[in-house]
Amino acid sequence: MGEKLIGPALDAEYAGLVLPINRVDVEMPWGWLRRGWQDMARVPQVSLTFGLFIAAISVVILYGLWQQDFLAYSFPLASGFMFVAPLLGIAFYEISRRLEMGAPIHFRDIAVAWAKRPGRIFTLGLIMMLFQVAWMRIATLIYALFFGPQPVEWANFVLTIVTTTDGLIFLLVGTAVGGVLAAVCFAIGLVSFPLLLDRDVGTAQAIATSIAASVANWRVLAGWGALIVLFTGAGLITGCLGLIVTMPLIGHASWHAYRDLVGEGT
Repeated sequence: MGEKLIGPALDAEYAGLVLPINRVDVEMPWGWLRRGWQDMARVPQVSLTFGLFIAAISVVILYGLWQQDFLAYSFPLASGFMFVAPLLGIAFYEISRRLEMGAPIHFRDIAVAWAKRPGRIFTLGLIMMLFQVAWMRIATLIYALFFGPQPVEWANFVLTIVTTTDGLIFLLVGTAVGGVLAAVCFAIGLVSFPLLLDRDVGTAQAIATSIAASVANWRVLAGWGALIVLFTGAGLITGCLGLIVTMPLIGHASWHAYRDLVGEGT
């Protein structure tokens, strides 16, 4: 696996629902990023193409918001990116899985990786999308409580947030609520998508295993989550162009996180 896992697999499989979970060392996230970078470097034409696709979709969404004078909604959309990022990473999980197996890498095979277990992956993806929709509704409600139902102009919105008491309180409340939702979603999506790609398990078992891995390694994974936010944020603030690189890097690294966190066993 590269780095040595710290501690034995947890001995709690909760009536067979949760797969064996490994406790990992605090330095492991850096190893995941290193191995993720190595995967990306081995097949850059494939990884960066899928990264470009994600960046292009993000740009189109932002352009549409700008055209409709709804650019202020880019804040909750950007902060809610964590909710759907695990689903967007499927292509990168599959690339890393194939590299690990020594299997050939073809665009078509990677693009349809979800078709291996479409029902389970669709169900999990729907759950993540519901989190995104719920966050958008909650963010809209929080906005309305502070500023009323009418959207403000982009320039005035930014100025209001950084120069007024209501704006700062709005930012704190929104960050706190969004942080709680993101933490729950992060726990659900941590290893569930790569697990569904890799093993013949059900959606409930994938979610339960992912949550168990998060709870058992919450200190390490708090740092891993912070790194994901950092790299995702760096990709977004560059006009989404940085996502071309940061999304593949996070996706490949997340595969290696899954491999180290979930023990062998069915």
